Amino acid sequence: MELPARISKYELQEYLGGGMSRVYRARDTVIARTVAVKILTEQACKDPEAKARFLQEARVAGSISHDNIIRVYDFGEENGRPYMVMEYLRGEDLRALIKTNRTGDLHCKLAIALQIARALEHIHNQKIIHRDIKPENIQVTSSGLVKLMDFGIAKAENTALTRPGFTLGTPYYMAPEQIRGMPVTTLVDIYAFGIMLFELITGVRPTDAEGIEKIFEKILRQPLDLAPLAAAGAPQGLTDLVASCTAKDPAQRPSSFSAVCAELERILRRLQRGPVGATQTLQVIVEPGLGGTVAAPTPTPGRMPVATPTPPPMPAQQVARAKSSPWLIAVAIAGVVMLAAAVWLHFGAPGTQSLAPTISTPTGDMVLVPAGSFLSGAERTQLTLPAFYIDQTEVSNSAYARFCTDKNRPLPELFLKDHPYYPVVNITYVDAQEFAKWAGKRLPTLQEWEKAARGRDGRVYPWGNERDPRRANVLDNPDRKTPDLMPVDSFPEGASPNHVLNMAGNVWEFTDELRTPSDAALKSFARLMTPPPTAGEPWYTYRGGAYDTKLTDNVLWETGSVPARYKAFNIGFRCVRDVK
Repeated sequence: MELPARISKYELQEYLGGGMSRVYRARDTVIARTVAVKILTEQACKDPEAKARFLQEARVAGSISHDNIIRVYDFGEENGRPYMVMEYLRGEDLRALIKTNRTGDLHCKLAIALQIARALEHIHNQKIIHRDIKPENIQVTSSGLVKLMDFGIAKAENTALTRPGFTLGTPYYMAPEQIRGMPVTTLVDIYAFGIMLFELITGVRPTDAEGIEKIFEKILRQPLDLAPLAAAGAPQGLTDLVASCTAKDPAQRPSSFSAVCAELERILRRLQRGPVGATQTLQVIVEPGLGGTVAAPTPTPGRMPVATPTPPPMPAQQVARAKSSPWLIAVAIAGVVMLAAAVWLHFGAPGTQSLAPTISTPTGDMVLVPAGSFLSGAERTQLTLPAFYIDQTEVSNSAYARFCTDKNRPLPELFLKDHPYYPVVNITYVDAQEFAKWAGKRLPTLQEWEKAARGRDGRVYPWGNERDPRRANVLDNPDRKTPDLMPVDSFPEGASPNHVLNMAGNVWEFTDELRTPSDAALKSFARLMTPPPTAGEPWYTYRGGAYDTKLTDNVLWETGSVPARYKAFNIGFRCVRDVK
């Protein structure tokens, strides 16, 4: 076909490839959108079954809406040739990325695999079996989003286009029961996924031979050699998952992609904590000028973070000089005046007494932090703040998913969709700020966060001054056998005086204060980020400890800072709202 050409309202601009159907980059002339148009060839149109399959693909793919599945916008027929209009994807298929060793490290590979598994989980929930899972049918966009494509031989419930005894699929990825011509179930997709996962991790197919007969013989008779997985650095849990997915007996495979997704998420969380390879944990480093210490993410293979030391006490000679200073009298008088003002603010500020202690918002309940003074920092310095409301819990996956849907934003990487009440993580400060704006809220200042956590009396922990790791989701909680995230409404026994939950542990939380990074922080993050961060870009603070750090006696006032574009599996946030 000579280009440019036109079919219906679509202007075909570039031939992209194809076999029985041809794919073109095109322009929707009505809404000026770039699309991909797939047209069945004239030769294929003469085959009633090929034409029926093309129509079936359009119907199946057109009925699916998922972030990790290619979208079908339109379908039609012109001059006897059916066509389908899909989203135009910029990127490469997974085959090209594997072949050129551009799938990244183990973490990146598993992130790709998880997106594929989620796509397959979705279509299985729609009673659709893909039947042709292979790297060529997986597109990875330039932004890293994974898309499942090509439903040409997908089998929907109550459809039967396959002739008896006729096998469809790509030989290397076909399950034993598929080769034998037995009725296919969702377990053939799980088998193919396991083969593709092996190839994604190792870079080679687990089964290779010359000729389809020999390939089939190996699939049916020979056990899979899993040694290349260990050689590629796969942890034992990942090797076990591949072995389970590729079991020759379908009954021995995972029963669903929900189970596969859960296992991949568990493996990825372990990688985030650092037991395999150079991964990210929170290691304590001292950053001068912050009134304490800072927890900064650094690569620490196989090592959990240590407890943060408390700030050193003031030297005795400095205390003596302070006691002898004549201006202390003036300071004392000013302090009395400030205390009187603070008492008035707390007990008699106009309107405060009539404020509701709790308000409901579309993204969760908020609790009142009354106006007045509180004791801040290691030195328990008295500060005064006006009243404000703060989220009773960290922002959950459920609330953040609604934000992404409403704003047409992608979900965070490794989003735990099966845990809607867990705190959202793997978001940047900028992401958190955008969510807060959408919700009609804002991020808390350092002082607001601390007052909500410590109350007026400057307690050491949200629940009081007694150290009790059992009241928080922290690394040294003896009741928690495996460090991991917990629901945002967990540990009510560890609530603050204002009934705010999980201010100590679970996830670190962003606070709205710019901070100039230390040289140590710059060096630490240079190993984690590309391009490396600079002191000139915005860095923001965070507080509160996480599930993978021990409970320390400065957990409520120690402060770390990260670049505004940084994200991690143990950093989340909560919001505040001004009293109107």
